[in-house]
Amino acid sequence: MNNEYDNEKFFKQYAEMARSQKGLTAAGEWHQLKPLFPQLKGKKVLDLGCGYGWHCKFAIEQGAKQVLGIDLSQKMIEEAQKRNPDKDIKYCVCGIEEYNYPKNTWDCVISNLALHYIDDLDQIFKKVYETLTADGVFLFNIEHPVFTAGVGQDWFYTNDGKPQHWPIDNYFIPGKRNTHFLGCNVIKYHHSLTQILMGLLNNGFEIKAVEEAQPPEEMLNIPGMKDELRRPMMLLVKAVARKN
Repeated sequence: MNNEYDNEKFFKQYAEMARSQKGLTAAGEWHQLKPLFPQLKGKKVLDLGCGYGWHCKFAIEQGAKQVLGIDLSQKMIEEAQKRNPDKDIKYCVCGIEEYNYPKNTWDCVISNLALHYIDDLDQIFKKVYETLTADGVFLFNIEHPVFTAGVGQDWFYTNDGKPQHWPIDNYFIPGKRNTHFLGCNVIKYHHSLTQILMGLLNNGFEIKAVEEAQPPEEMLNIPGMKDELRRPMMLLVKAVARKN
C-alpha cells in the first residue's frame, strides 16, 4: 500500500478538506453510512485506515468498549491522537496489508475510503473474515468502480471549464491507476463491482446492504456537489461474517 499521506504537500491539502476540518457531518456519504453501523455497545471495533480517527470516536460514542485504529500514515495517526483521543481507543501506525488480523477477535471492522489503495483486495477480505467474530460486521466505503475506472479519475471538461461527462475506460482491467489528487500524483487500484461483491461472497460473507453514495439535499449548494449526482463516487457495503 502506498503512503502519499505522509507527503507534506499532500497532507496539507488533505487538512484543508471540509471532512478533515469538520469531521463526519461534513462527509457527503455520512448520512448513508451512519445508519449501516450495527449496534456497538460493548463491542470491539477495528478501523482499517482510520485517518483522523473520526469513526473510532463515533464507535466509542456508540458504546464500543475497545477500538483500534490503524493507518499507514504517521501524520494521520498523530492527528487522530490529537483530535479524537479516548482511553478506550488505541491508534497504531500500521498498513492494512501488514496488520496481523488475530482470529475471532473483532465484532466490527470498518474502513472508510482506504481499500482503493489496496491491490489484493481478496486477500484483505479473507483476513477480515478471519479476524471477525461469528456474525461480526464488515462495513466499508470504497471508491466506486465507475470512479476508479474514470480516465485520470476526472471529468472531461468543455472549453470553458465545465464538467461535460465522466469518461470510463479499461473497466474490466483491474489494477494500478495513476491519478492526480489534491495536487499530487497518487496511486490507487481499480476493482470491478464483480470483484468487490463476489470477493466478499467467496470469502464467507453475507452481504446485507449495498449503497452508492449521493450527497444529501442540504449539501447540493456546495460548489461542484450537484455534479456528484451525475456519477457515483463511493460504494458503501455492509457484510456479515457467517461462521458455522
